[in-house]
Amino acid sequence: MTDLTLLQMNDSHGYLEPHQELFYAGGPPVYRTAGGYARIATLLEEARDERPGRVLAFDCGDTIHGTYPVVQSEGEALVPILNALAFDAMTAHWEFAYGPEQFKSVAGRLDYPVLADNCYDDVTGDLVFPPHTVCETDDLMVGVIGIAATIVDKVMPESFSKGIRFSLGNAELPGHITHLREEEGVDLVVVISHLGFPQEVRLARETDGIDVLLSGHTHNRLFEPVVVNETIIIQSGCHGSFLGRLGLTVENRRVKGFDHDLIVVGEEVRPHPEVEEMVEVVMEPHREYLSRVVGETRTGLNRNTVLEATMDNFLLQALIDVTGAEMAFSNGWRYGAPVPPGPVTQNDLWNIIPVNPPVSTVEIIGRELRAMMEENMERTFSRDPYQQMGGYVKRCMGVNLYCRVENPAGYRIQEFFVGGRRLDPDAVYRAAFVTGQGVPPKYGRNRENLDLPAIEALERYLSKGPVSAELRGSVTAI
Repeated sequence: MTDLTLLQMNDSHGYLEPHQELFYAGGPPVYRTAGGYARIATLLEEARDERPGRVLAFDCGDTIHGTYPVVQSEGEALVPILNALAFDAMTAHWEFAYGPEQFKSVAGRLDYPVLADNCYDDVTGDLVFPPHTVCETDDLMVGVIGIAATIVDKVMPESFSKGIRFSLGNAELPGHITHLREEEGVDLVVVISHLGFPQEVRLARETDGIDVLLSGHTHNRLFEPVVVNETIIIQSGCHGSFLGRLGLTVENRRVKGFDHDLIVVGEEVRPHPEVEEMVEVVMEPHREYLSRVVGETRTGLNRNTVLEATMDNFLLQALIDVTGAEMAFSNGWRYGAPVPPGPVTQNDLWNIIPVNPPVSTVEIIGRELRAMMEENMERTFSRDPYQQMGGYVKRCMGVNLYCRVENPAGYRIQEFFVGGRRLDPDAVYRAAFVTGQGVPPKYGRNRENLDLPAIEALERYLSKGPVSAELRGSVTAI
């Protein structure tokens, strides 16, 4: 028998330093400091020192996007830090936000491969990244297959996928498994994926021969692995607040046993000195600006809830305040480190909306509002996991929806109100959103992009005094 340790980071979203994270403890959630690449580096190093030659580490993507220094550098600031963490492979999602060419440039400077069996060049039809690699330990050959987020060219801005296209990756997977097992002679097959936990459970159920699937995208904190069709699945939270460890016992090219820890990257973890210094080099030019206090919140701000979130209520309230619109919408993003009640810094604002798009308004009729929200709910709650193509439910302000989540597509909304009055399908409403996010281009007319970035809108709103952004029941499951 042979032992192997797999380590997983997913959805770290560029959170270089320790930050606030939300934890559940049987009552109201609490805020504690967690994360930071220097602490992750320590945990990786300790695992490698404890079992030299028997540890592999993987990154499931959503890494080089999400915080001010990382976005401003289009991901380049993270390259030396990620190389110091020394992953064995990664896959991707928000990495494409800077355009495919920039991501390929960043990927080319990593010391390990980006893997994607489902990302194709529009012109040649060739894969943009290798679909798999083989990692060797002291006693084992491990075949690793990557699957990038399939939604990049479907629901995200067109610039993310210029010149490329994405399949689901499931049709290609069996052929790669066969190749790795029969031609490369690997002992185990590991899939690193950014499809999302519901999709990956279905993928494992339908695909034979996957020993381990490292899951990403949906920010699940799996305290115990899920086993589907003899495939062991883990996912490890988000923001680099957690690191997944999966210990395997292997005999005759089969997993005979496993154990697992979802490790909190907490304050008790000693930062790795060299990586901490690298992080400081990235942060130092921005620290004075990002540490500036710009206001106060009386409500803890977070995106940890599916139907409505306090962080997005804060954003939507600011959009309505600066535009005078009767309603506002934003994406159901999952990322964004929580902000406890108290001071709000410039860094907090950039974590909320790191791309800082302009504020926009649009005129939209009632039946379009209903259609837009039904479409969004299907992308969130579809009974077919492969049709789930987003984050959480679209964030709303100025409206109240009462829905049956279990209903079929197009029939989830039971009642819809605007400003306390029942939705008029023929009425024209004015909605605020941030450009490219919130109201898709096919809905509405007379769009106007204001000369006002989202961050400035948040600053203006905070300047009026402490804000409250409690849950309002904008979307209620009944």
